[in-house]
Amino acid sequence: MTSLSRGRAAAIGLIAAGSALAAGHLVAGFGDPRTSPPVAVGAAFIDLVPPGVKELAVALFGTADKLALLIGMALVIAALAVAAGLGSRRRVLPGAGLIAAFGLVGVAAALTRPERGALPALVSLLVGVGVFTWLHRLGQTPAATEIDRRRFLATSGLVVVGAGLAGVTGSWKGSGVASSQQAVAARLPKVPPPPIPAGADFAAEGTPSFLTATRDFYRIDTALVVPQLRAEDWRMRLRGMVERELDLSFTDLINRRLESRTITLACVSNEVGGNLISTANFVGVPVRDLLLEAGVRPGAQQLITTSTDGYSAGTPVEVLLEPDRGALLAFEMNGEPLPAEHGFPVRMVVPGLYGYVSATKWLVDAEVTTFDRLAYWQQRGWAQQGPIKTQSRIDRPQRNAQLPPGPVTLAGIAWAQHTGIEAVQVRVDGGAWQVAELATEVSRDTWRMWRLRLDLPPGEHRVQCRAIDATGTPQTEARQGVVPDGATGLHDTTFRCA
Repeated sequence: MTSLSRGRAAAIGLIAAGSALAAGHLVAGFGDPRTSPPVAVGAAFIDLVPPGVKELAVALFGTADKLALLIGMALVIAALAVAAGLGSRRRVLPGAGLIAAFGLVGVAAALTRPERGALPALVSLLVGVGVFTWLHRLGQTPAATEIDRRRFLATSGLVVVGAGLAGVTGSWKGSGVASSQQAVAARLPKVPPPPIPAGADFAAEGTPSFLTATRDFYRIDTALVVPQLRAEDWRMRLRGMVERELDLSFTDLINRRLESRTITLACVSNEVGGNLISTANFVGVPVRDLLLEAGVRPGAQQLITTSTDGYSAGTPVEVLLEPDRGALLAFEMNGEPLPAEHGFPVRMVVPGLYGYVSATKWLVDAEVTTFDRLAYWQQRGWAQQGPIKTQSRIDRPQRNAQLPPGPVTLAGIAWAQHTGIEAVQVRVDGGAWQVAELATEVSRDTWRMWRLRLDLPPGEHRVQCRAIDATGTPQTEARQGVVPDGATGLHDTTFRCA
């Protein structure tokens, strides 16, 4: 029996694995893209890992955490594929068995997902084992002639090209809600956004602009692949502890009373001084209106909203029923239909609550229930309720900046959504707190910019800031991590004047 060279054996493993993934991706593209084997495995991994691992990923990679996971998966798959090839230099069974075992992992992962689409994973398994077996036998043909070598290379090349075409076709078939978004844009009622007064930011001096461009709005969620849900197919049930269930289509939704609100959203994973906070104009239907129409029964405690991919968040009913809370089922963001990555066609936004208890994207179900039922993050040890904590951040100077001595402008942001910011104080090198100048307030549901001009001598300086909310309560100096209900502590930065 001819023994394969190491290079040829490794190549056979890689080609077989690539073919398997491409075939599964192709099949998923003609059905539900979320059933693509690597997506199903990655989503199952996200669901199973402890909260600490998720927080570490966000801390290390920020909004690129999903890309980092996909790259990591690709490296693991490549390593296993090479191992399968090298383990089968003489006999096909060890490598084929390893590929089959990995395929079964994909099938099991698919069956744990809400979509329960195991067909793409089964196709991946069969194609992977089949290609591996075929190329292994072809590769063991004694390479006594140039024709034999060329036949193996040509066959392998054709398999690679076919796999590439299958992968591209699967991505093309499984992508895009652009036509639905265009149709929605043409029929959305025009609801003017709240006016933004002059002086709402200090962007020229280092703060963010008051409104965050949609492309720059942070994104943290559990969806490894963005769900592709058309507005024409969208429906949502409001059910559970209500007197009357509501069953809404997208047309039903946009024909109701609408509100436009400027809201700052913040992620519970935002570390002290972090950038997982953004502000946008949202248009949608007041959640309170829907709850009042449905009639919430006594004893109800939370509204569990569920995404099309099975993610859920539990929002306190008493918060949603507050007359001035302004929670929305939103379908428009910054004057356009929601982007797919931000929840098209419908998501929920609730001022003053962290997203993990309020900001469900790709929303398809809403159930009024009690706190006995645990939503996604509560099942993983996070707090039941998530009011946003008063926080502040220094944006300028940046850490380790080199500045000339003399006049220096410090600038940053502060937030205490649905309470409001009364003041921001800054201290330099452990000295007395000094009151910063605040930008014009837009609403208590949005961030507020601050700045302070100081004359600083040469040397290294350490600056801290703290916000004081509209009740007169300063943010806590006690350091706490993001688990279980958001980080606390004072942000600081160091820089040198020379």
